[in-house]
Amino acid sequence: MTVELLLQTVVNATYAASYMALIAVGFVLIFGVMGVVNFAHGELYMAGAYVVVALYADQALPFFVAVAAGLVFVGLLGLLMEFALFRPLRDNPLGGLIASIGFLLILQTIAVLGFGVRMENVPPSTQDKIVFLDGAVLTYQRLYVILAAVGLLTALWLFLRKSKFGWALRACAQDREAAVLQGMSINQTARLAMFIGAALAGVAGALTAPLVSPTPFMGHSVIVTAFIIIIVGGLGSLEGAVLVAILYAFVHTFVTTLYDGTLANIVGLLLMLAVLIVKPTGLFGAKERA
Repeated sequence: MTVELLLQTVVNATYAASYMALIAVGFVLIFGVMGVVNFAHGELYMAGAYVVVALYADQALPFFVAVAAGLVFVGLLGLLMEFALFRPLRDNPLGGLIASIGFLLILQTIAVLGFGVRMENVPPSTQDKIVFLDGAVLTYQRLYVILAAVGLLTALWLFLRKSKFGWALRACAQDREAAVLQGMSINQTARLAMFIGAALAGVAGALTAPLVSPTPFMGHSVIVTAFIIIIVGGLGSLEGAVLVAILYAFVHTFVTTLYDGTLANIVGLLLMLAVLIVKPTGLFGAKERA
């Protein structure tokens, strides 16, 4: 591997790790606070991408206005899911999972009816790029994803540790019954977790729309990747989700570059199985109680 190819692969892996971390952290936050596996999380990513298609590619609004709209719109979709699906099924996690699969199909159908099944060509917001000394290239479009991921995840970390609402989210994730006894509102924390988790997936889709050619079924691969990341990182561990997203992105990107994408997917699954054999709770998961 030449120095140029090595540096370019690192750049590509950093970009992949950025949007994977946004999606995985949102997924983990929803699961940790609400105790439900949201199978429609990949479709929330897809919805964010199609907001950019509708507002930026079709209506020619500024790119970052469309991205902000995608964040808010998908966050509101999350609130709708919490109110209509997950709240009535709060004591039935399996029912919530099945309901999320139904919502997944609804979102896919809406996307097909509104945009068709073809791949959408979203033009980049800029053609500018950074060329490193050894010839590797980082486009500004990818740089936006990296900077947004760093900024949003840092803001979330500060929010969870420095604000009373963040403390409430963490308390509900650790022990819901104890949080209720302390006067915390389960409905309020669930709404907040769902909005933030969905918004993170939506902004990931919005930012990557010019890079991935959106389709109504683009959420499938994303949700599989998110599952691998949170299982390896440990269910409920936000730090684990971020670190494993970086690890997975680098492994997957390097294997894809050196061999092919199919082998990279197999290596990702083998990595998950190896971790589960050695540490069933994941790398950063809490130990199971006796």
